[in-house]
Amino acid sequence: MEAHEQLEERKLQKWHAMIGDGGADWKAYLRRKPQVVKRRIRQGIPNCLRGLVWQLISGSRNLVLLNQGVYEKLHSLECSSSEFEIMRDISRTFPSHVFYQQMHGPGQRSLYNVLRAYSIYDRKVGYVQGMGFLAGVLLLYMSEEDAFWLLVALLKGVAHAPMEGLYLAGLPLLQQSFFQFERLVHERLPKLGSHFDQEAIYPSMYASQWFITAFSCSFPFSLSLRIWDVLLFEGITIIFKVGLALLKYCHNDLVQLPFEKLVYALRNFPEDVMRPKILLPVAYSIKISTRLEELRHEYCSTKNMQPQVQHSSLNTKERGPVKRPFKKLVNFKRPGFLKLRCS
Repeated sequence: MEAHEQLEERKLQKWHAMIGDGGADWKAYLRRKPQVVKRRIRQGIPNCLRGLVWQLISGSRNLVLLNQGVYEKLHSLECSSSEFEIMRDISRTFPSHVFYQQMHGPGQRSLYNVLRAYSIYDRKVGYVQGMGFLAGVLLLYMSEEDAFWLLVALLKGVAHAPMEGLYLAGLPLLQQSFFQFERLVHERLPKLGSHFDQEAIYPSMYASQWFITAFSCSFPFSLSLRIWDVLLFEGITIIFKVGLALLKYCHNDLVQLPFEKLVYALRNFPEDVMRPKILLPVAYSIKISTRLEELRHEYCSTKNMQPQVQHSSLNTKERGPVKRPFKKLVNFKRPGFLKLRCS
């Protein structure tokens, strides 16, 4: 136990040296030693520094600094057309987590405030249930305003490709991700892919929560947080890697199951695979970035779509403060959207 504590203390000292006081040295260190940063993030960000580091690696800290007063102004507006849906879903978001258990308590109020503000800020996305789990994770590590701007950074794509397509009407990015993931399963795990075909199992039946909530729903927090560390630094590719790692680890059992048991197994993985030390090394060993890009172009061509730009849509250096019109929203419905019930 003492050896473990000493190891954690040395790890924390390295992180303090890397980011500096309040993150002052972060950019310089990242430029000098990007591979060291990548390795340390994959090993896990110290919990006491997680909130600050998430803001640094996501680019959301710049948004906060460049948009002083915007979050407060969003709260001053009278209403959002999504308020009923947000209120309805608040108690369904992490109902077993102590921070969100109390009805109308501090956790639920903060979650409501962030989601309401985003629904006003981004009329095109508005509000979708899965967004509550993203905001819910962020609020465990930072203030409302910081959580709001990190949500903006994720969905609008400050550091990586925008994730808003997971929540737009028609769920375009989710449909694309299903296409990519199904092809990857057939290429990387052909026996399992064939079994899925035989049993008529599709990613939409088991992987929706993986993408929509970034593994924050129904997965242990110890694992979810480690996935989020990498997600914010490397982008959505980690969701594909973790999904493939789950299937690879359970491959021999899954290929023997009939439809009903297969559906259950894909939604209830064994506890041993949920341990970060077991699952994440397998995920990190999977190299799929180039293939994902190829499949993205293939998907867009089959849909006669122009491939979306996979860059930040909010370049704060070039565009300056982020501004959005403050108008009453249209309530965008998502027909048949997945109803999330998570612990």
